[in-house]
Amino acid sequence: MLIWLVELSDHIKFFNLFRYITFRTGAALFTSAAIVFLFGPRIIASLRVRQGKGQPIRADGPQTHFKKAGTPTMGGLMIIAGIVGSCLLWADLSSVYVVAVLLVTLGFGAIGFYDDYLKVTKQSDKGFSGRARLGIEFLIAAIAVYFMMRTALASGPAGSTFGSSIAFPFFKDFMINLGMFFVLFGAFVIVSAGNAVNLTDGLDGLAIVPVMIAAASFGVIAYLAGNVVFANYLQINFVPGTGELSVVLGAVIGAGLGFLWFNAPPAAIFMGDTGSLALGGMIGTVAVATKHEIVMAIIGGLFVMETLSVIIQVGFFKLTKRRVFLMAPIHHHFEKKGWTESQVVVRFWIIAVVLAMVGLSTLKLR
Repeated sequence: MLIWLVELSDHIKFFNLFRYITFRTGAALFTSAAIVFLFGPRIIASLRVRQGKGQPIRADGPQTHFKKAGTPTMGGLMIIAGIVGSCLLWADLSSVYVVAVLLVTLGFGAIGFYDDYLKVTKQSDKGFSGRARLGIEFLIAAIAVYFMMRTALASGPAGSTFGSSIAFPFFKDFMINLGMFFVLFGAFVIVSAGNAVNLTDGLDGLAIVPVMIAAASFGVIAYLAGNVVFANYLQINFVPGTGELSVVLGAVIGAGLGFLWFNAPPAAIFMGDTGSLALGGMIGTVAVATKHEIVMAIIGGLFVMETLSVIIQVGFFKLTKRRVFLMAPIHHHFEKKGWTESQVVVRFWIIAVVLAMVGLSTLKLR
C-alpha cells in the first residue's frame, strides 16, 4: 500500500526509500513483529477463555507433555495477522507472486484453523478428514501455481517454457519442461511443505525458528532471483518480480520473532495447524515461484527429516508390526531416548542452520 509514496519522491526525496525492496523488507519485519507483540497477549487471553482445556495432549506422547495441558492453540492467528497486516502496508499487492503467496497462506491457515477447532471442541487429536484436507490444499496450491506459471511464461521471451519447467541446482541451463503438469508438481511441493512443517510443530519453539531460518534463506534467494544483475552473476534463473517476495518473507521473520516471545518454553500458546500449515505452504509457494523447489528440500531438510520419520515408521509398522523409532515424528524419538525438550529443540535448530547454509551454497555452485 505504502509503495505508492514513491510517486512523491520527485518532490520529497525521502519517499524514494519506498522504492527499495531492502528498505520495505526491513520495515515489514519490524511492522509484523510489532503487531504480534502488541496484540499477542489479547489474542492469547481470548483463546484461553474460548478454548477452556486448550490443545489436546497425545495420550501416547512423552510424559513431560502432560504438564502442558490447558495451553491454548491456534497461535498461528497471531502470525498470520502480523504477516498480512505488514504485507498490506509494505508489499506491492499488484504482484501476482505476492498475491499467490498470501492466497496459499490464508487458505492453508483457514484449513488449519478448522482442524484446530475440531480438535479443541472434540478434545481429540483427530481433526479434519485427512483426504478432504489434502484435497482442498491441492486445489488452493494448484490455483496459485497456475497463475504464477502463467506470469512466468508471459514475462519470458516468446516460446519460452521457463514458467512450466523445473530447474536443477548445480546446473546452469538444465531444465525439464513439464507443461501443464507443472501445476500438479508445484501443488505437490506446496502441500508437502505445509504438512512437513505441520509434523515438525510438536515442541515449544521447534517449528517457528526453522521456519524463520528458511524464510531468511528464501528471502535472499527471492531477492537475487528477482534481480537480473545478481541472477546473471550467480548464474541462477532470473524470475522477474520475485524480488518482491523478500518483503513478504521479512514479514514472516518479524511475525515469527513476535510469536517466539510467547511460544518460548514454557509456551503460553501453541502455533497449531493454523500456523504450521500456513507457514509451510508459504515457504513452498516461494520455492515454486523462484524455481528453487529442489533447493527447498535442502534448506527445509529438517522438515523433510521429520516427514520421512513418520513415513518410515508407518510403512515399516504396517509391513512388520514393529517400529523403527520409539515414537514418530523423530523429535519425540529423541525425547523418549532421554533428551530434554530444550536439547531436542536447540539441536534441531542447529541442524536447520547448517542445512540452510548448505542450501544457500548451491547458488554459486554452477
